[in-house]
Amino acid sequence: MKKALKFFILALCMAMLPALATKADEKHKLQLSKQLTVFNSIVKELNLFYVDSIMPEKMIGKGINAMLRSLDPYTVYYSEEESDELRMMTTGKYAGIGSIIRFHTDKKTTVLTQPYEGMPAHKAGLLAGDLIISIDGKAIKDMSTDSVSDMLRGEPGTKLTLEIERPGKKGTMTVKLERASIALPPISYYGMLDSKTGYILLESFTEECSKEMRRAIVELKKQGAESFVIDLRGNGGGLLGEAVEIVNLFVPKGKTIVTTKGKIKQSNDEYVTRKEPIDTECPLVVLVDGQSASASEILAGSLQDLDRAVIIGSRTFGKGLVQSSRSVNGGGYLKLTTAKYYIPSGRCVQALDYSHMMDEGKSSRIPDSLTTVFRTQAGREVRDGGGIRPDIEPKSEELSTLLYYLMQDMALFDFATEFKLKNDTIAPAATFTVSDETYNEFCEYLKSKDFKYDLRSVKALADLKKLIEFEGLGDVVKEEMKALENKLKADLGQSLQHFKKDIKHLIADEIVKRYYGQRGEIIYNLREDTDIKEACKLLSDKEKYDSILSPQKKK
Repeated sequence: MKKALKFFILALCMAMLPALATKADEKHKLQLSKQLTVFNSIVKELNLFYVDSIMPEKMIGKGINAMLRSLDPYTVYYSEEESDELRMMTTGKYAGIGSIIRFHTDKKTTVLTQPYEGMPAHKAGLLAGDLIISIDGKAIKDMSTDSVSDMLRGEPGTKLTLEIERPGKKGTMTVKLERASIALPPISYYGMLDSKTGYILLESFTEECSKEMRRAIVELKKQGAESFVIDLRGNGGGLLGEAVEIVNLFVPKGKTIVTTKGKIKQSNDEYVTRKEPIDTECPLVVLVDGQSASASEILAGSLQDLDRAVIIGSRTFGKGLVQSSRSVNGGGYLKLTTAKYYIPSGRCVQALDYSHMMDEGKSSRIPDSLTTVFRTQAGREVRDGGGIRPDIEPKSEELSTLLYYLMQDMALFDFATEFKLKNDTIAPAATFTVSDETYNEFCEYLKSKDFKYDLRSVKALADLKKLIEFEGLGDVVKEEMKALENKLKADLGQSLQHFKKDIKHLIADEIVKRYYGQRGEIIYNLREDTDIKEACKLLSDKEKYDSILSPQKKK
């Protein structure tokens, strides 16, 4: 009798659910309609009675942006004028002069830092270190790089005139250029790390990047590659479908790689490998870091879940959300989050909980203690939330305060510019080193520029001193604090010697770019890369590689 009663109650509740859901939907629609009416009324009242004329586009635009920010950082409105930015994000293409630019803090204008080979700036003879004085006769002093970038971009085939000041040359020079379509390559470099290991640096997941990946793998195999290292560090993602296509290069046809789940039926989808792979057996390592996100996490996470690759590096960003773009009545596009994605083990890597966003726009990270254990195809433990945790996490050295300031300051950049003026050639990127003589020249150059930096420990000590004085203990530890302050004073000369090896690396990196461009910079940096060394070491040890991808035996 009790069982029958329980069954009856359960059946009654199930029958009521559709009705309850319908009522909730109706209530939601009424609330939405009411709030839209309120918003429309407020705008009308402002337009009629506010003391000054209002600017609807600016005011409502801010309102739209504030509304979207309350959801998540990835739901963004692009006006008609900004639609090119959205197109560039998905295709990697834009029209301009083809150069990286930066604001020169000393010169108060924009400087070219790296013209792309074969692009308009490079063809016109522009060099890294060239200062832009004006664009089409308009002075750009103190103008932000975003504003300058907007002026440099335009329709392919349109012309512009730059007034340039070149270090080592008197006066200015006028350069005429024609804007061209700039396609940023998704794979900026691939080559052999040793006689059997191929390396591919994948920068973004733009249109047809999977075809570029296939081409790189085939070419490296011809050069003798029997194993591969795919570098996703710093790769913020892109097109989900392209990530699935790349996974398909290494796993069999018919494997479910990603499942997306959203509010509406159209957002629910399943991405399955549909082609024959290139190689399902070759040892594979994927490098990731804290900037590897979205499609990068799909690629790395899927290969981890399918026990197809060893992941090396640091924990990834943790973006398990999918965005789609929709045209908006009246102009522009809305890029909005429409679903969450789940990789083969069933986990979602989303790290931040945007559904409980605080008033100041901050979201809490899901603590590891609240994440759920999932299993890879072979039975290894993996967890959801918090991104992809690598199988191997090499110990990384923290960037010292001095190195951080050097990277932000223009002195290092300017020193490399002057070095290029004095030296026509240098050794190949794979063997170039900064001599002690060059390093001493840099140290003197830095001192002549009155370079200064603040130690984090000094700032921390100042905060501690305030706290001690607040608690009335200033006189008690006065002498000790004074002695510690003296010891912690930044000594540039001493620091330059202490961090000599690291600073030499920064100098060499900047110099190599002047002679060999981005490709040379990558080749140079591969030499001392901790993650690369760990990957090569692992790939040379088949027993260890296989053991990582095997389920751990219970003790």
